[in-house]
Amino acid sequence: MLHTDTLAYHLNLAHSEQEIATKLSDLIEEILPEAINKCWHGHPVWFIEQNPIVGYSLQKKGIRLMFWSGSDFNEGVLEVKGAKFKDASVFYTNIHQIKEDDVIRCLLKSRDIQWDYKNIVKRKGVLVRLK
Repeated sequence: MLHTDTLAYHLNLAHSEQEIATKLSDLIEEILPEAINKCWHGHPVWFIEQNPIVGYSLQKKGIRLMFWSGSDFNEGVLEVKGAKFKDASVFYTNIHQIKEDDVIRCLLKSRDIQWDYKNIVKRKGVLVRLK
């Protein structure tokens, strides 16, 4: 179930961006029902056992769908890889660019491939693989 802050985030987007955000949130909620949604650092993020898994945000290039551990998914669809951490992303400027099969495949991998972001501060920036 979407947090009220996530719904408010959607309302502040332009119509085409709202369509993208709604489509992505619907897919995330369907595929990762155990994940808890909230706005974190100003944008919608889903957590499994308090570990951030997936989220999206409006950026200049479009809506960025980011997977915290995505660089280990070996998915060509995730074009932008983080330099310092294990994140990987894809940008959407139009709802028709969203290929459901690709997003679902990445969402399933996000459950199985996780780095421990919730304890990164305790570990002084060192990431440890959870799954």
